[in-house]
Amino acid sequence: MRSHQHGFTLVEIAVVLVIVGLLLGGVLKGQELIDSAKVKNLAQDFRTTPMLLYAYQDKFRALPGDDRRAVAHLCPSGVTDCTTAGNGDGVLGGRWDDDSGSEAANFWQQVRLANLASGPTDTSDAGYIPRNAAGGRIGIQRGGSGAPLGLGGSHVLCSASISGKLVRQLDQSLDDGDPAGGAMRAGTTADDGALTVISATNPLVDANSHTVCLTL
Repeated sequence: MRSHQHGFTLVEIAVVLVIVGLLLGGVLKGQELIDSAKVKNLAQDFRTTPMLLYAYQDKFRALPGDDRRAVAHLCPSGVTDCTTAGNGDGVLGGRWDDDSGSEAANFWQQVRLANLASGPTDTSDAGYIPRNAAGGRIGIQRGGSGAPLGLGGSHVLCSASISGKLVRQLDQSLDDGDPAGGAMRAGTTADDGALTVISATNPLVDANSHTVCLTL
């Protein structure tokens, strides 16, 4: 008795390929939507933080973190240790990635104590440092001399752990689309924590994490 082996017909193969194509298309479209949502959230951080700074200045005529009368402005009556006063020189001392102890780190505590932003006011709290949609830290410091990625201006806001693919979209949304120049720049982090700006010898890699900084 002869056995017969039946293979797939061309129609069946075509149907399978169409289904696979639809599934792949749906996955890719879903990833695009996820990336788009992340970029919007990342961009919102860069838009919101300057508003916090200006709102504090409008309310207290001082820079959050640098406010020399921060205790009087922010602490309840009789309390003198809810925050640390700055030196009032008009600039944020410290680095954007400081965890505590500097004016730059105290920026977040003081805008929260002023009820301008939500979040922990205890600098030792694990959630004290704000995080972006990619899980990277967000920080602010003075611009000009010593600022990250050579950015000028009064202040510089940085956001870390952003993939190169999202960096490109973010720069197109908020600046000139060139992560190596302009008011928004991207960089890679060295072993000592210093940032090196994107360039021909230090290219932006879509799959790698980068830090993005913007002049405010």
